[in-house]
Amino acid sequence: MSIATLTPEQQRIVTETGALMQGHFVLASGLHSGFYFQCAQLCQYPTVMDQICGELAGRLPRADEVETVVSPAIGGIVFGQEMARALGCRGIFAEKEEGRMVLRRGFSLRPGEKVLLVEDVTTTGGSVLKVEETVQALGAEVIGFVTIVDRSAGRFRPDAPLTAWAKLEFPTYEPDQVPAELSAIPVSKPGSGRK
Repeated sequence: MSIATLTPEQQRIVTETGALMQGHFVLASGLHSGFYFQCAQLCQYPTVMDQICGELAGRLPRADEVETVVSPAIGGIVFGQEMARALGCRGIFAEKEEGRMVLRRGFSLRPGEKVLLVEDVTTTGGSVLKVEETVQALGAEVIGFVTIVDRSAGRFRPDAPLTAWAKLEFPTYEPDQVPAELSAIPVSKPGSGRK
């Protein structure tokens, strides 16, 4: 795993909150890894989120233009709300419905509304790109993407600027290519609540 891109302060935060986990994990993609980044561990601490979102708000291009922050449920809700608070704007979320992301609960966007899309951890960007489709179909303008952790190793390149608090890379393995030392560790599926 590469944590060389983390600043000492970022390393302190992810260590103290327990967000960076070591073991044997099956990721949402089905790949195996010896590491897992659990953003919920960061999100449980409002002071940590205040610090992270404040830093991100200060680095966002066009931050002063953002009218609404939109995040995918469930993982992005807390981060989306905290990011909206840091920017002084509205924060809403999209939910899965029949394989796509939709706005429910009375949420709406108007044509031309300037939107920032947020996701807690970005690996492929699949969820947040589905939210982008929904936002654009409503005529709103996506002016940026923001994530706490970018795990895409540069593969996620959306049309609007992407800002990440931290970048992490660690090895992943196909189920039939898991190294023996990793296979010896019991498997956890932290995103699913199952072990």
